[in-house]
Amino acid sequence: MKRNNRTQVKHVAAAVALAFGTLGAAQAAQIVIVNANGPGVGFNDPAPAQPVGGNAGTTLGEQRLIAFTYAANLWGAKLESTVPIRIEASFEPLNCTANSATLGSAGTQEIFDVFPNTPIPNTWFPGALANKLSGEDQSPTVPDIRARFNSRLGLAEDCLPGTPFYLGLDGNKGSGTDFVAVLLHEMGHGLGFQSFTDEETGQYYFGTPAVWDHFMTDNRTNRKWTELTPAERVANAISGDGMSWDGPNVNAAVPNVLGPRGVVTIGGPAAGAAAGEKPFGEASFGPRITDANLSGQIMPVVEDRATNTGLACEPLTGANAKAVKGNIALVDRGTCTFVVKAANVQAAGATAMIVADNAPGDPAGMSGSDPAVTIPAVRISQADGLALKAALAKRGRTASGVTVLLGSDPTQLAGTDKQKRILMFTPTTFQPGSSVSHYTTAASPNQLMEPSINGDLTHELEPPKDLSLPLLKDIGW
Repeated sequence: MKRNNRTQVKHVAAAVALAFGTLGAAQAAQIVIVNANGPGVGFNDPAPAQPVGGNAGTTLGEQRLIAFTYAANLWGAKLESTVPIRIEASFEPLNCTANSATLGSAGTQEIFDVFPNTPIPNTWFPGALANKLSGEDQSPTVPDIRARFNSRLGLAEDCLPGTPFYLGLDGNKGSGTDFVAVLLHEMGHGLGFQSFTDEETGQYYFGTPAVWDHFMTDNRTNRKWTELTPAERVANAISGDGMSWDGPNVNAAVPNVLGPRGVVTIGGPAAGAAAGEKPFGEASFGPRITDANLSGQIMPVVEDRATNTGLACEPLTGANAKAVKGNIALVDRGTCTFVVKAANVQAAGATAMIVADNAPGDPAGMSGSDPAVTIPAVRISQADGLALKAALAKRGRTASGVTVLLGSDPTQLAGTDKQKRILMFTPTTFQPGSSVSHYTTAASPNQLMEPSINGDLTHELEPPKDLSLPLLKDIGW
């Protein structure tokens, strides 16, 4: 998922504030969809479609628009505003390969630092929120949010073929990508779940902090971004687990939403330099490791001895099948989906799966869905994978001397700091459009506003399932 950084600056004369009073009684927000597609494409695509999952549309374009309206109504029912929220949206051919794709992008089109009833002076607010707080549309001719979605997804041979957007409203997406979940995520960015400060330079937008900066906190010094220097903000944005969200609504909700922290700990007499607790990403399929709470011997899948790699993209046979039976299988990322790898090692008798990443960086979660997969699966970094492979290279035919514990730490919540504040997504390698403006991938259960759309997401926006709405409440909704 990516956000839109192309934001226009709007300064409203301070004297105008005197003309407005406070808002009246609470009113559910109305979200208006502005269709930016031309005839015959996107939301106007006439291709016939069968009704699916509560979506009664009979053309592809109609089903897309119905799903969009459904998601907009879910957000609108949770927000209060007397000013309609306008979202300009379109389907367009976005970046895509056979193995990865940009599902969509969205963000506020304008931001305001001075407007009637502003709760924090000299601070940028996204357009829709500024409208809500002031009670008047600050820019009537410009839609508040711009959203784009990938028209090629699953429909082109070079764009995740066979995995199109699922346009049903019931979440039963199968192997597809739940379009409603994608919509809810992108709308969340447009409503204000995004930073306006430049995370790569640490500089405020036009020298003014955003409302986001008043809550993002360096949890190692316990200082907000408004209290940090630009260099300190840059360091915090790539700190791994050094940034937390410190807002009253989110903090109060965290203990009711997040479960115990999962742990992946390598050990055993032959572990050597691979030993210790490892950062990991968890699969959206199969049981959570905190529920599985198992330990066992690690045995690798090796299909290419020259490169010491094993993809497990085909059913395991021979020595590989014997090696993983009753053990925890180590496989490499690449070529096929995580679900296929898990199904293949499970069929060979593995009790769990560890995926070693194939590129540098922090390990992210693993998406996919298959009810038949009943073993837990985690993903570790490329560096940790290489260290683990080096230890396993000395193994015997039936024993490796390297073990792993997949379990839980009941003293800490998943994806939080020691004060139980949820972490933000700050991988040590900066990811434009994702870093800082998402929740951590270490949260469990998975949250809507993580950088990827996980297969286990519901369409809920608030506790006890999700922390999206509490964050928007913190910034003023």
